[in-house]
Amino acid sequence: MAEKPSPRGRVLIVEDEPYVRDSLADLLRARGFEVDLAADVGGALDALRRRPVDAVLTDLKLGAAGGLDLIKAMRADGSRIPIVVLTGHGTVGSAVECMKAGADNYLLKPADPDALEVAIERALQARALQSEVDYLRGGAGAEIPADDPLVPIGVSAAWQEVMARARAAAPSDATVLLLGESGTGKEMVARQIHRLSARRERPYVRVNCAAVPLDLWESEFFGHRRGTFTGASGDRDGRFRLAHHGTLFMDEVGAMPLPAQAKILRVLQDGIFDRLGDDQPTTVDVRIIAATNSDLDAQAAAGTFRQDLFYRLNVVRINLPPLRQRPEDIPLLTERFVREIAVRLGQPAPRVGPEALADLMAYPWPGNVRELRNVIERALILNPGDTLAPLDIPPAAGGEASPKPAVPGQDLNLRAALLGRERDIVLEAVRRSQGVRKEAARLLGIDQRNLSYYLRKHGIDPDRVPS
Repeated sequence: MAEKPSPRGRVLIVEDEPYVRDSLADLLRARGFEVDLAADVGGALDALRRRPVDAVLTDLKLGAAGGLDLIKAMRADGSRIPIVVLTGHGTVGSAVECMKAGADNYLLKPADPDALEVAIERALQARALQSEVDYLRGGAGAEIPADDPLVPIGVSAAWQEVMARARAAAPSDATVLLLGESGTGKEMVARQIHRLSARRERPYVRVNCAAVPLDLWESEFFGHRRGTFTGASGDRDGRFRLAHHGTLFMDEVGAMPLPAQAKILRVLQDGIFDRLGDDQPTTVDVRIIAATNSDLDAQAAAGTFRQDLFYRLNVVRINLPPLRQRPEDIPLLTERFVREIAVRLGQPAPRVGPEALADLMAYPWPGNVRELRNVIERALILNPGDTLAPLDIPPAAGGEASPKPAVPGQDLNLRAALLGRERDIVLEAVRRSQGVRKEAARLLGIDQRNLSYYLRKHGIDPDRVPS
């Protein structure tokens, strides 16, 4: 059975003529919008306090107080909800006055249904864009990686299983729980689920639960009204309201304090929350994707994470493997990162040589994909050239830079063996070239900058190597 499509947005219709009001409501409902109704300015302001809407469609003549008064009242209250004026008494002067007061569009009755739909849709798009701009300016954008790839990649069976589950979950509105070590790509998978969902044109909002102080939790997630507390100089939409009709990615959900968990549970159960300063609850339609690198099962068993909330989050569970368990993805990821970083640095993308790739494949990557990218970026910055330089990988994690002599039958450390073989090859090239660096670099198939790196790495002085 086909899923019911998500509403296109909620529109408040303000019209004093019952027949016209009902006709507009039927028209917008038929075109996929949710509708609230009001007959005058007072009723409209009450409706806005009861429940947030995505746009307002108002007549200009409404009795003692008209549409222009509504526009001014909303803008004076700090509201940036788009307003479309629909009137049968239009003049150039009134149109200019309404637009100056803060209206987004001005249409004449009888409005063409298609033109009305386009005007409202444009207003909704403008609101979504403004919400995203506000969200990014508020500092949340700093948490979003600028190099986030459009599509997660990997050829390993483990990663293909992750993506198969993500594709299966995406079309539904089911809550998804992403589990895995830090740096395994949970954010990328969450974004991909959103992109493949019916909500792809709606907001994708991210919040790091571990970074929100407890005393700001309600304001951050649910918003507040102006004057609710000291410093609340204007109305604020919380993360749930910003994600209305879209997706909210709750990262590090395991760090959520217990007092906040009950409030989140209510939203997941009923789609309702209380904004600070409002006397009526707010209803939202939000799809939740949660992620954590902690053992949420153990936390739930220990009572540090509510079991009822855990069950709500754990509908579709996707475990992301660490990079050390999918080494066959390292070459593909390396090529992508090299291209992306080179473009950003404004330099040609170097070739990934066999020595560098061997280093990458041998390292266990405790920091996972994030660490891989950082290592490659460091190499491109410090050693630009035609071939990717040997990589500055921490020896404490990846092996010793000067490995101890291997004991036959006992030492199976691959990285140690590769480092030893690498040193032997560099030494042989220096001997053959009789210490001439340019010739040694030619024999090794690298440039002199990379040769200098190898010499430093293995403590080799070309002037002291016997021929």
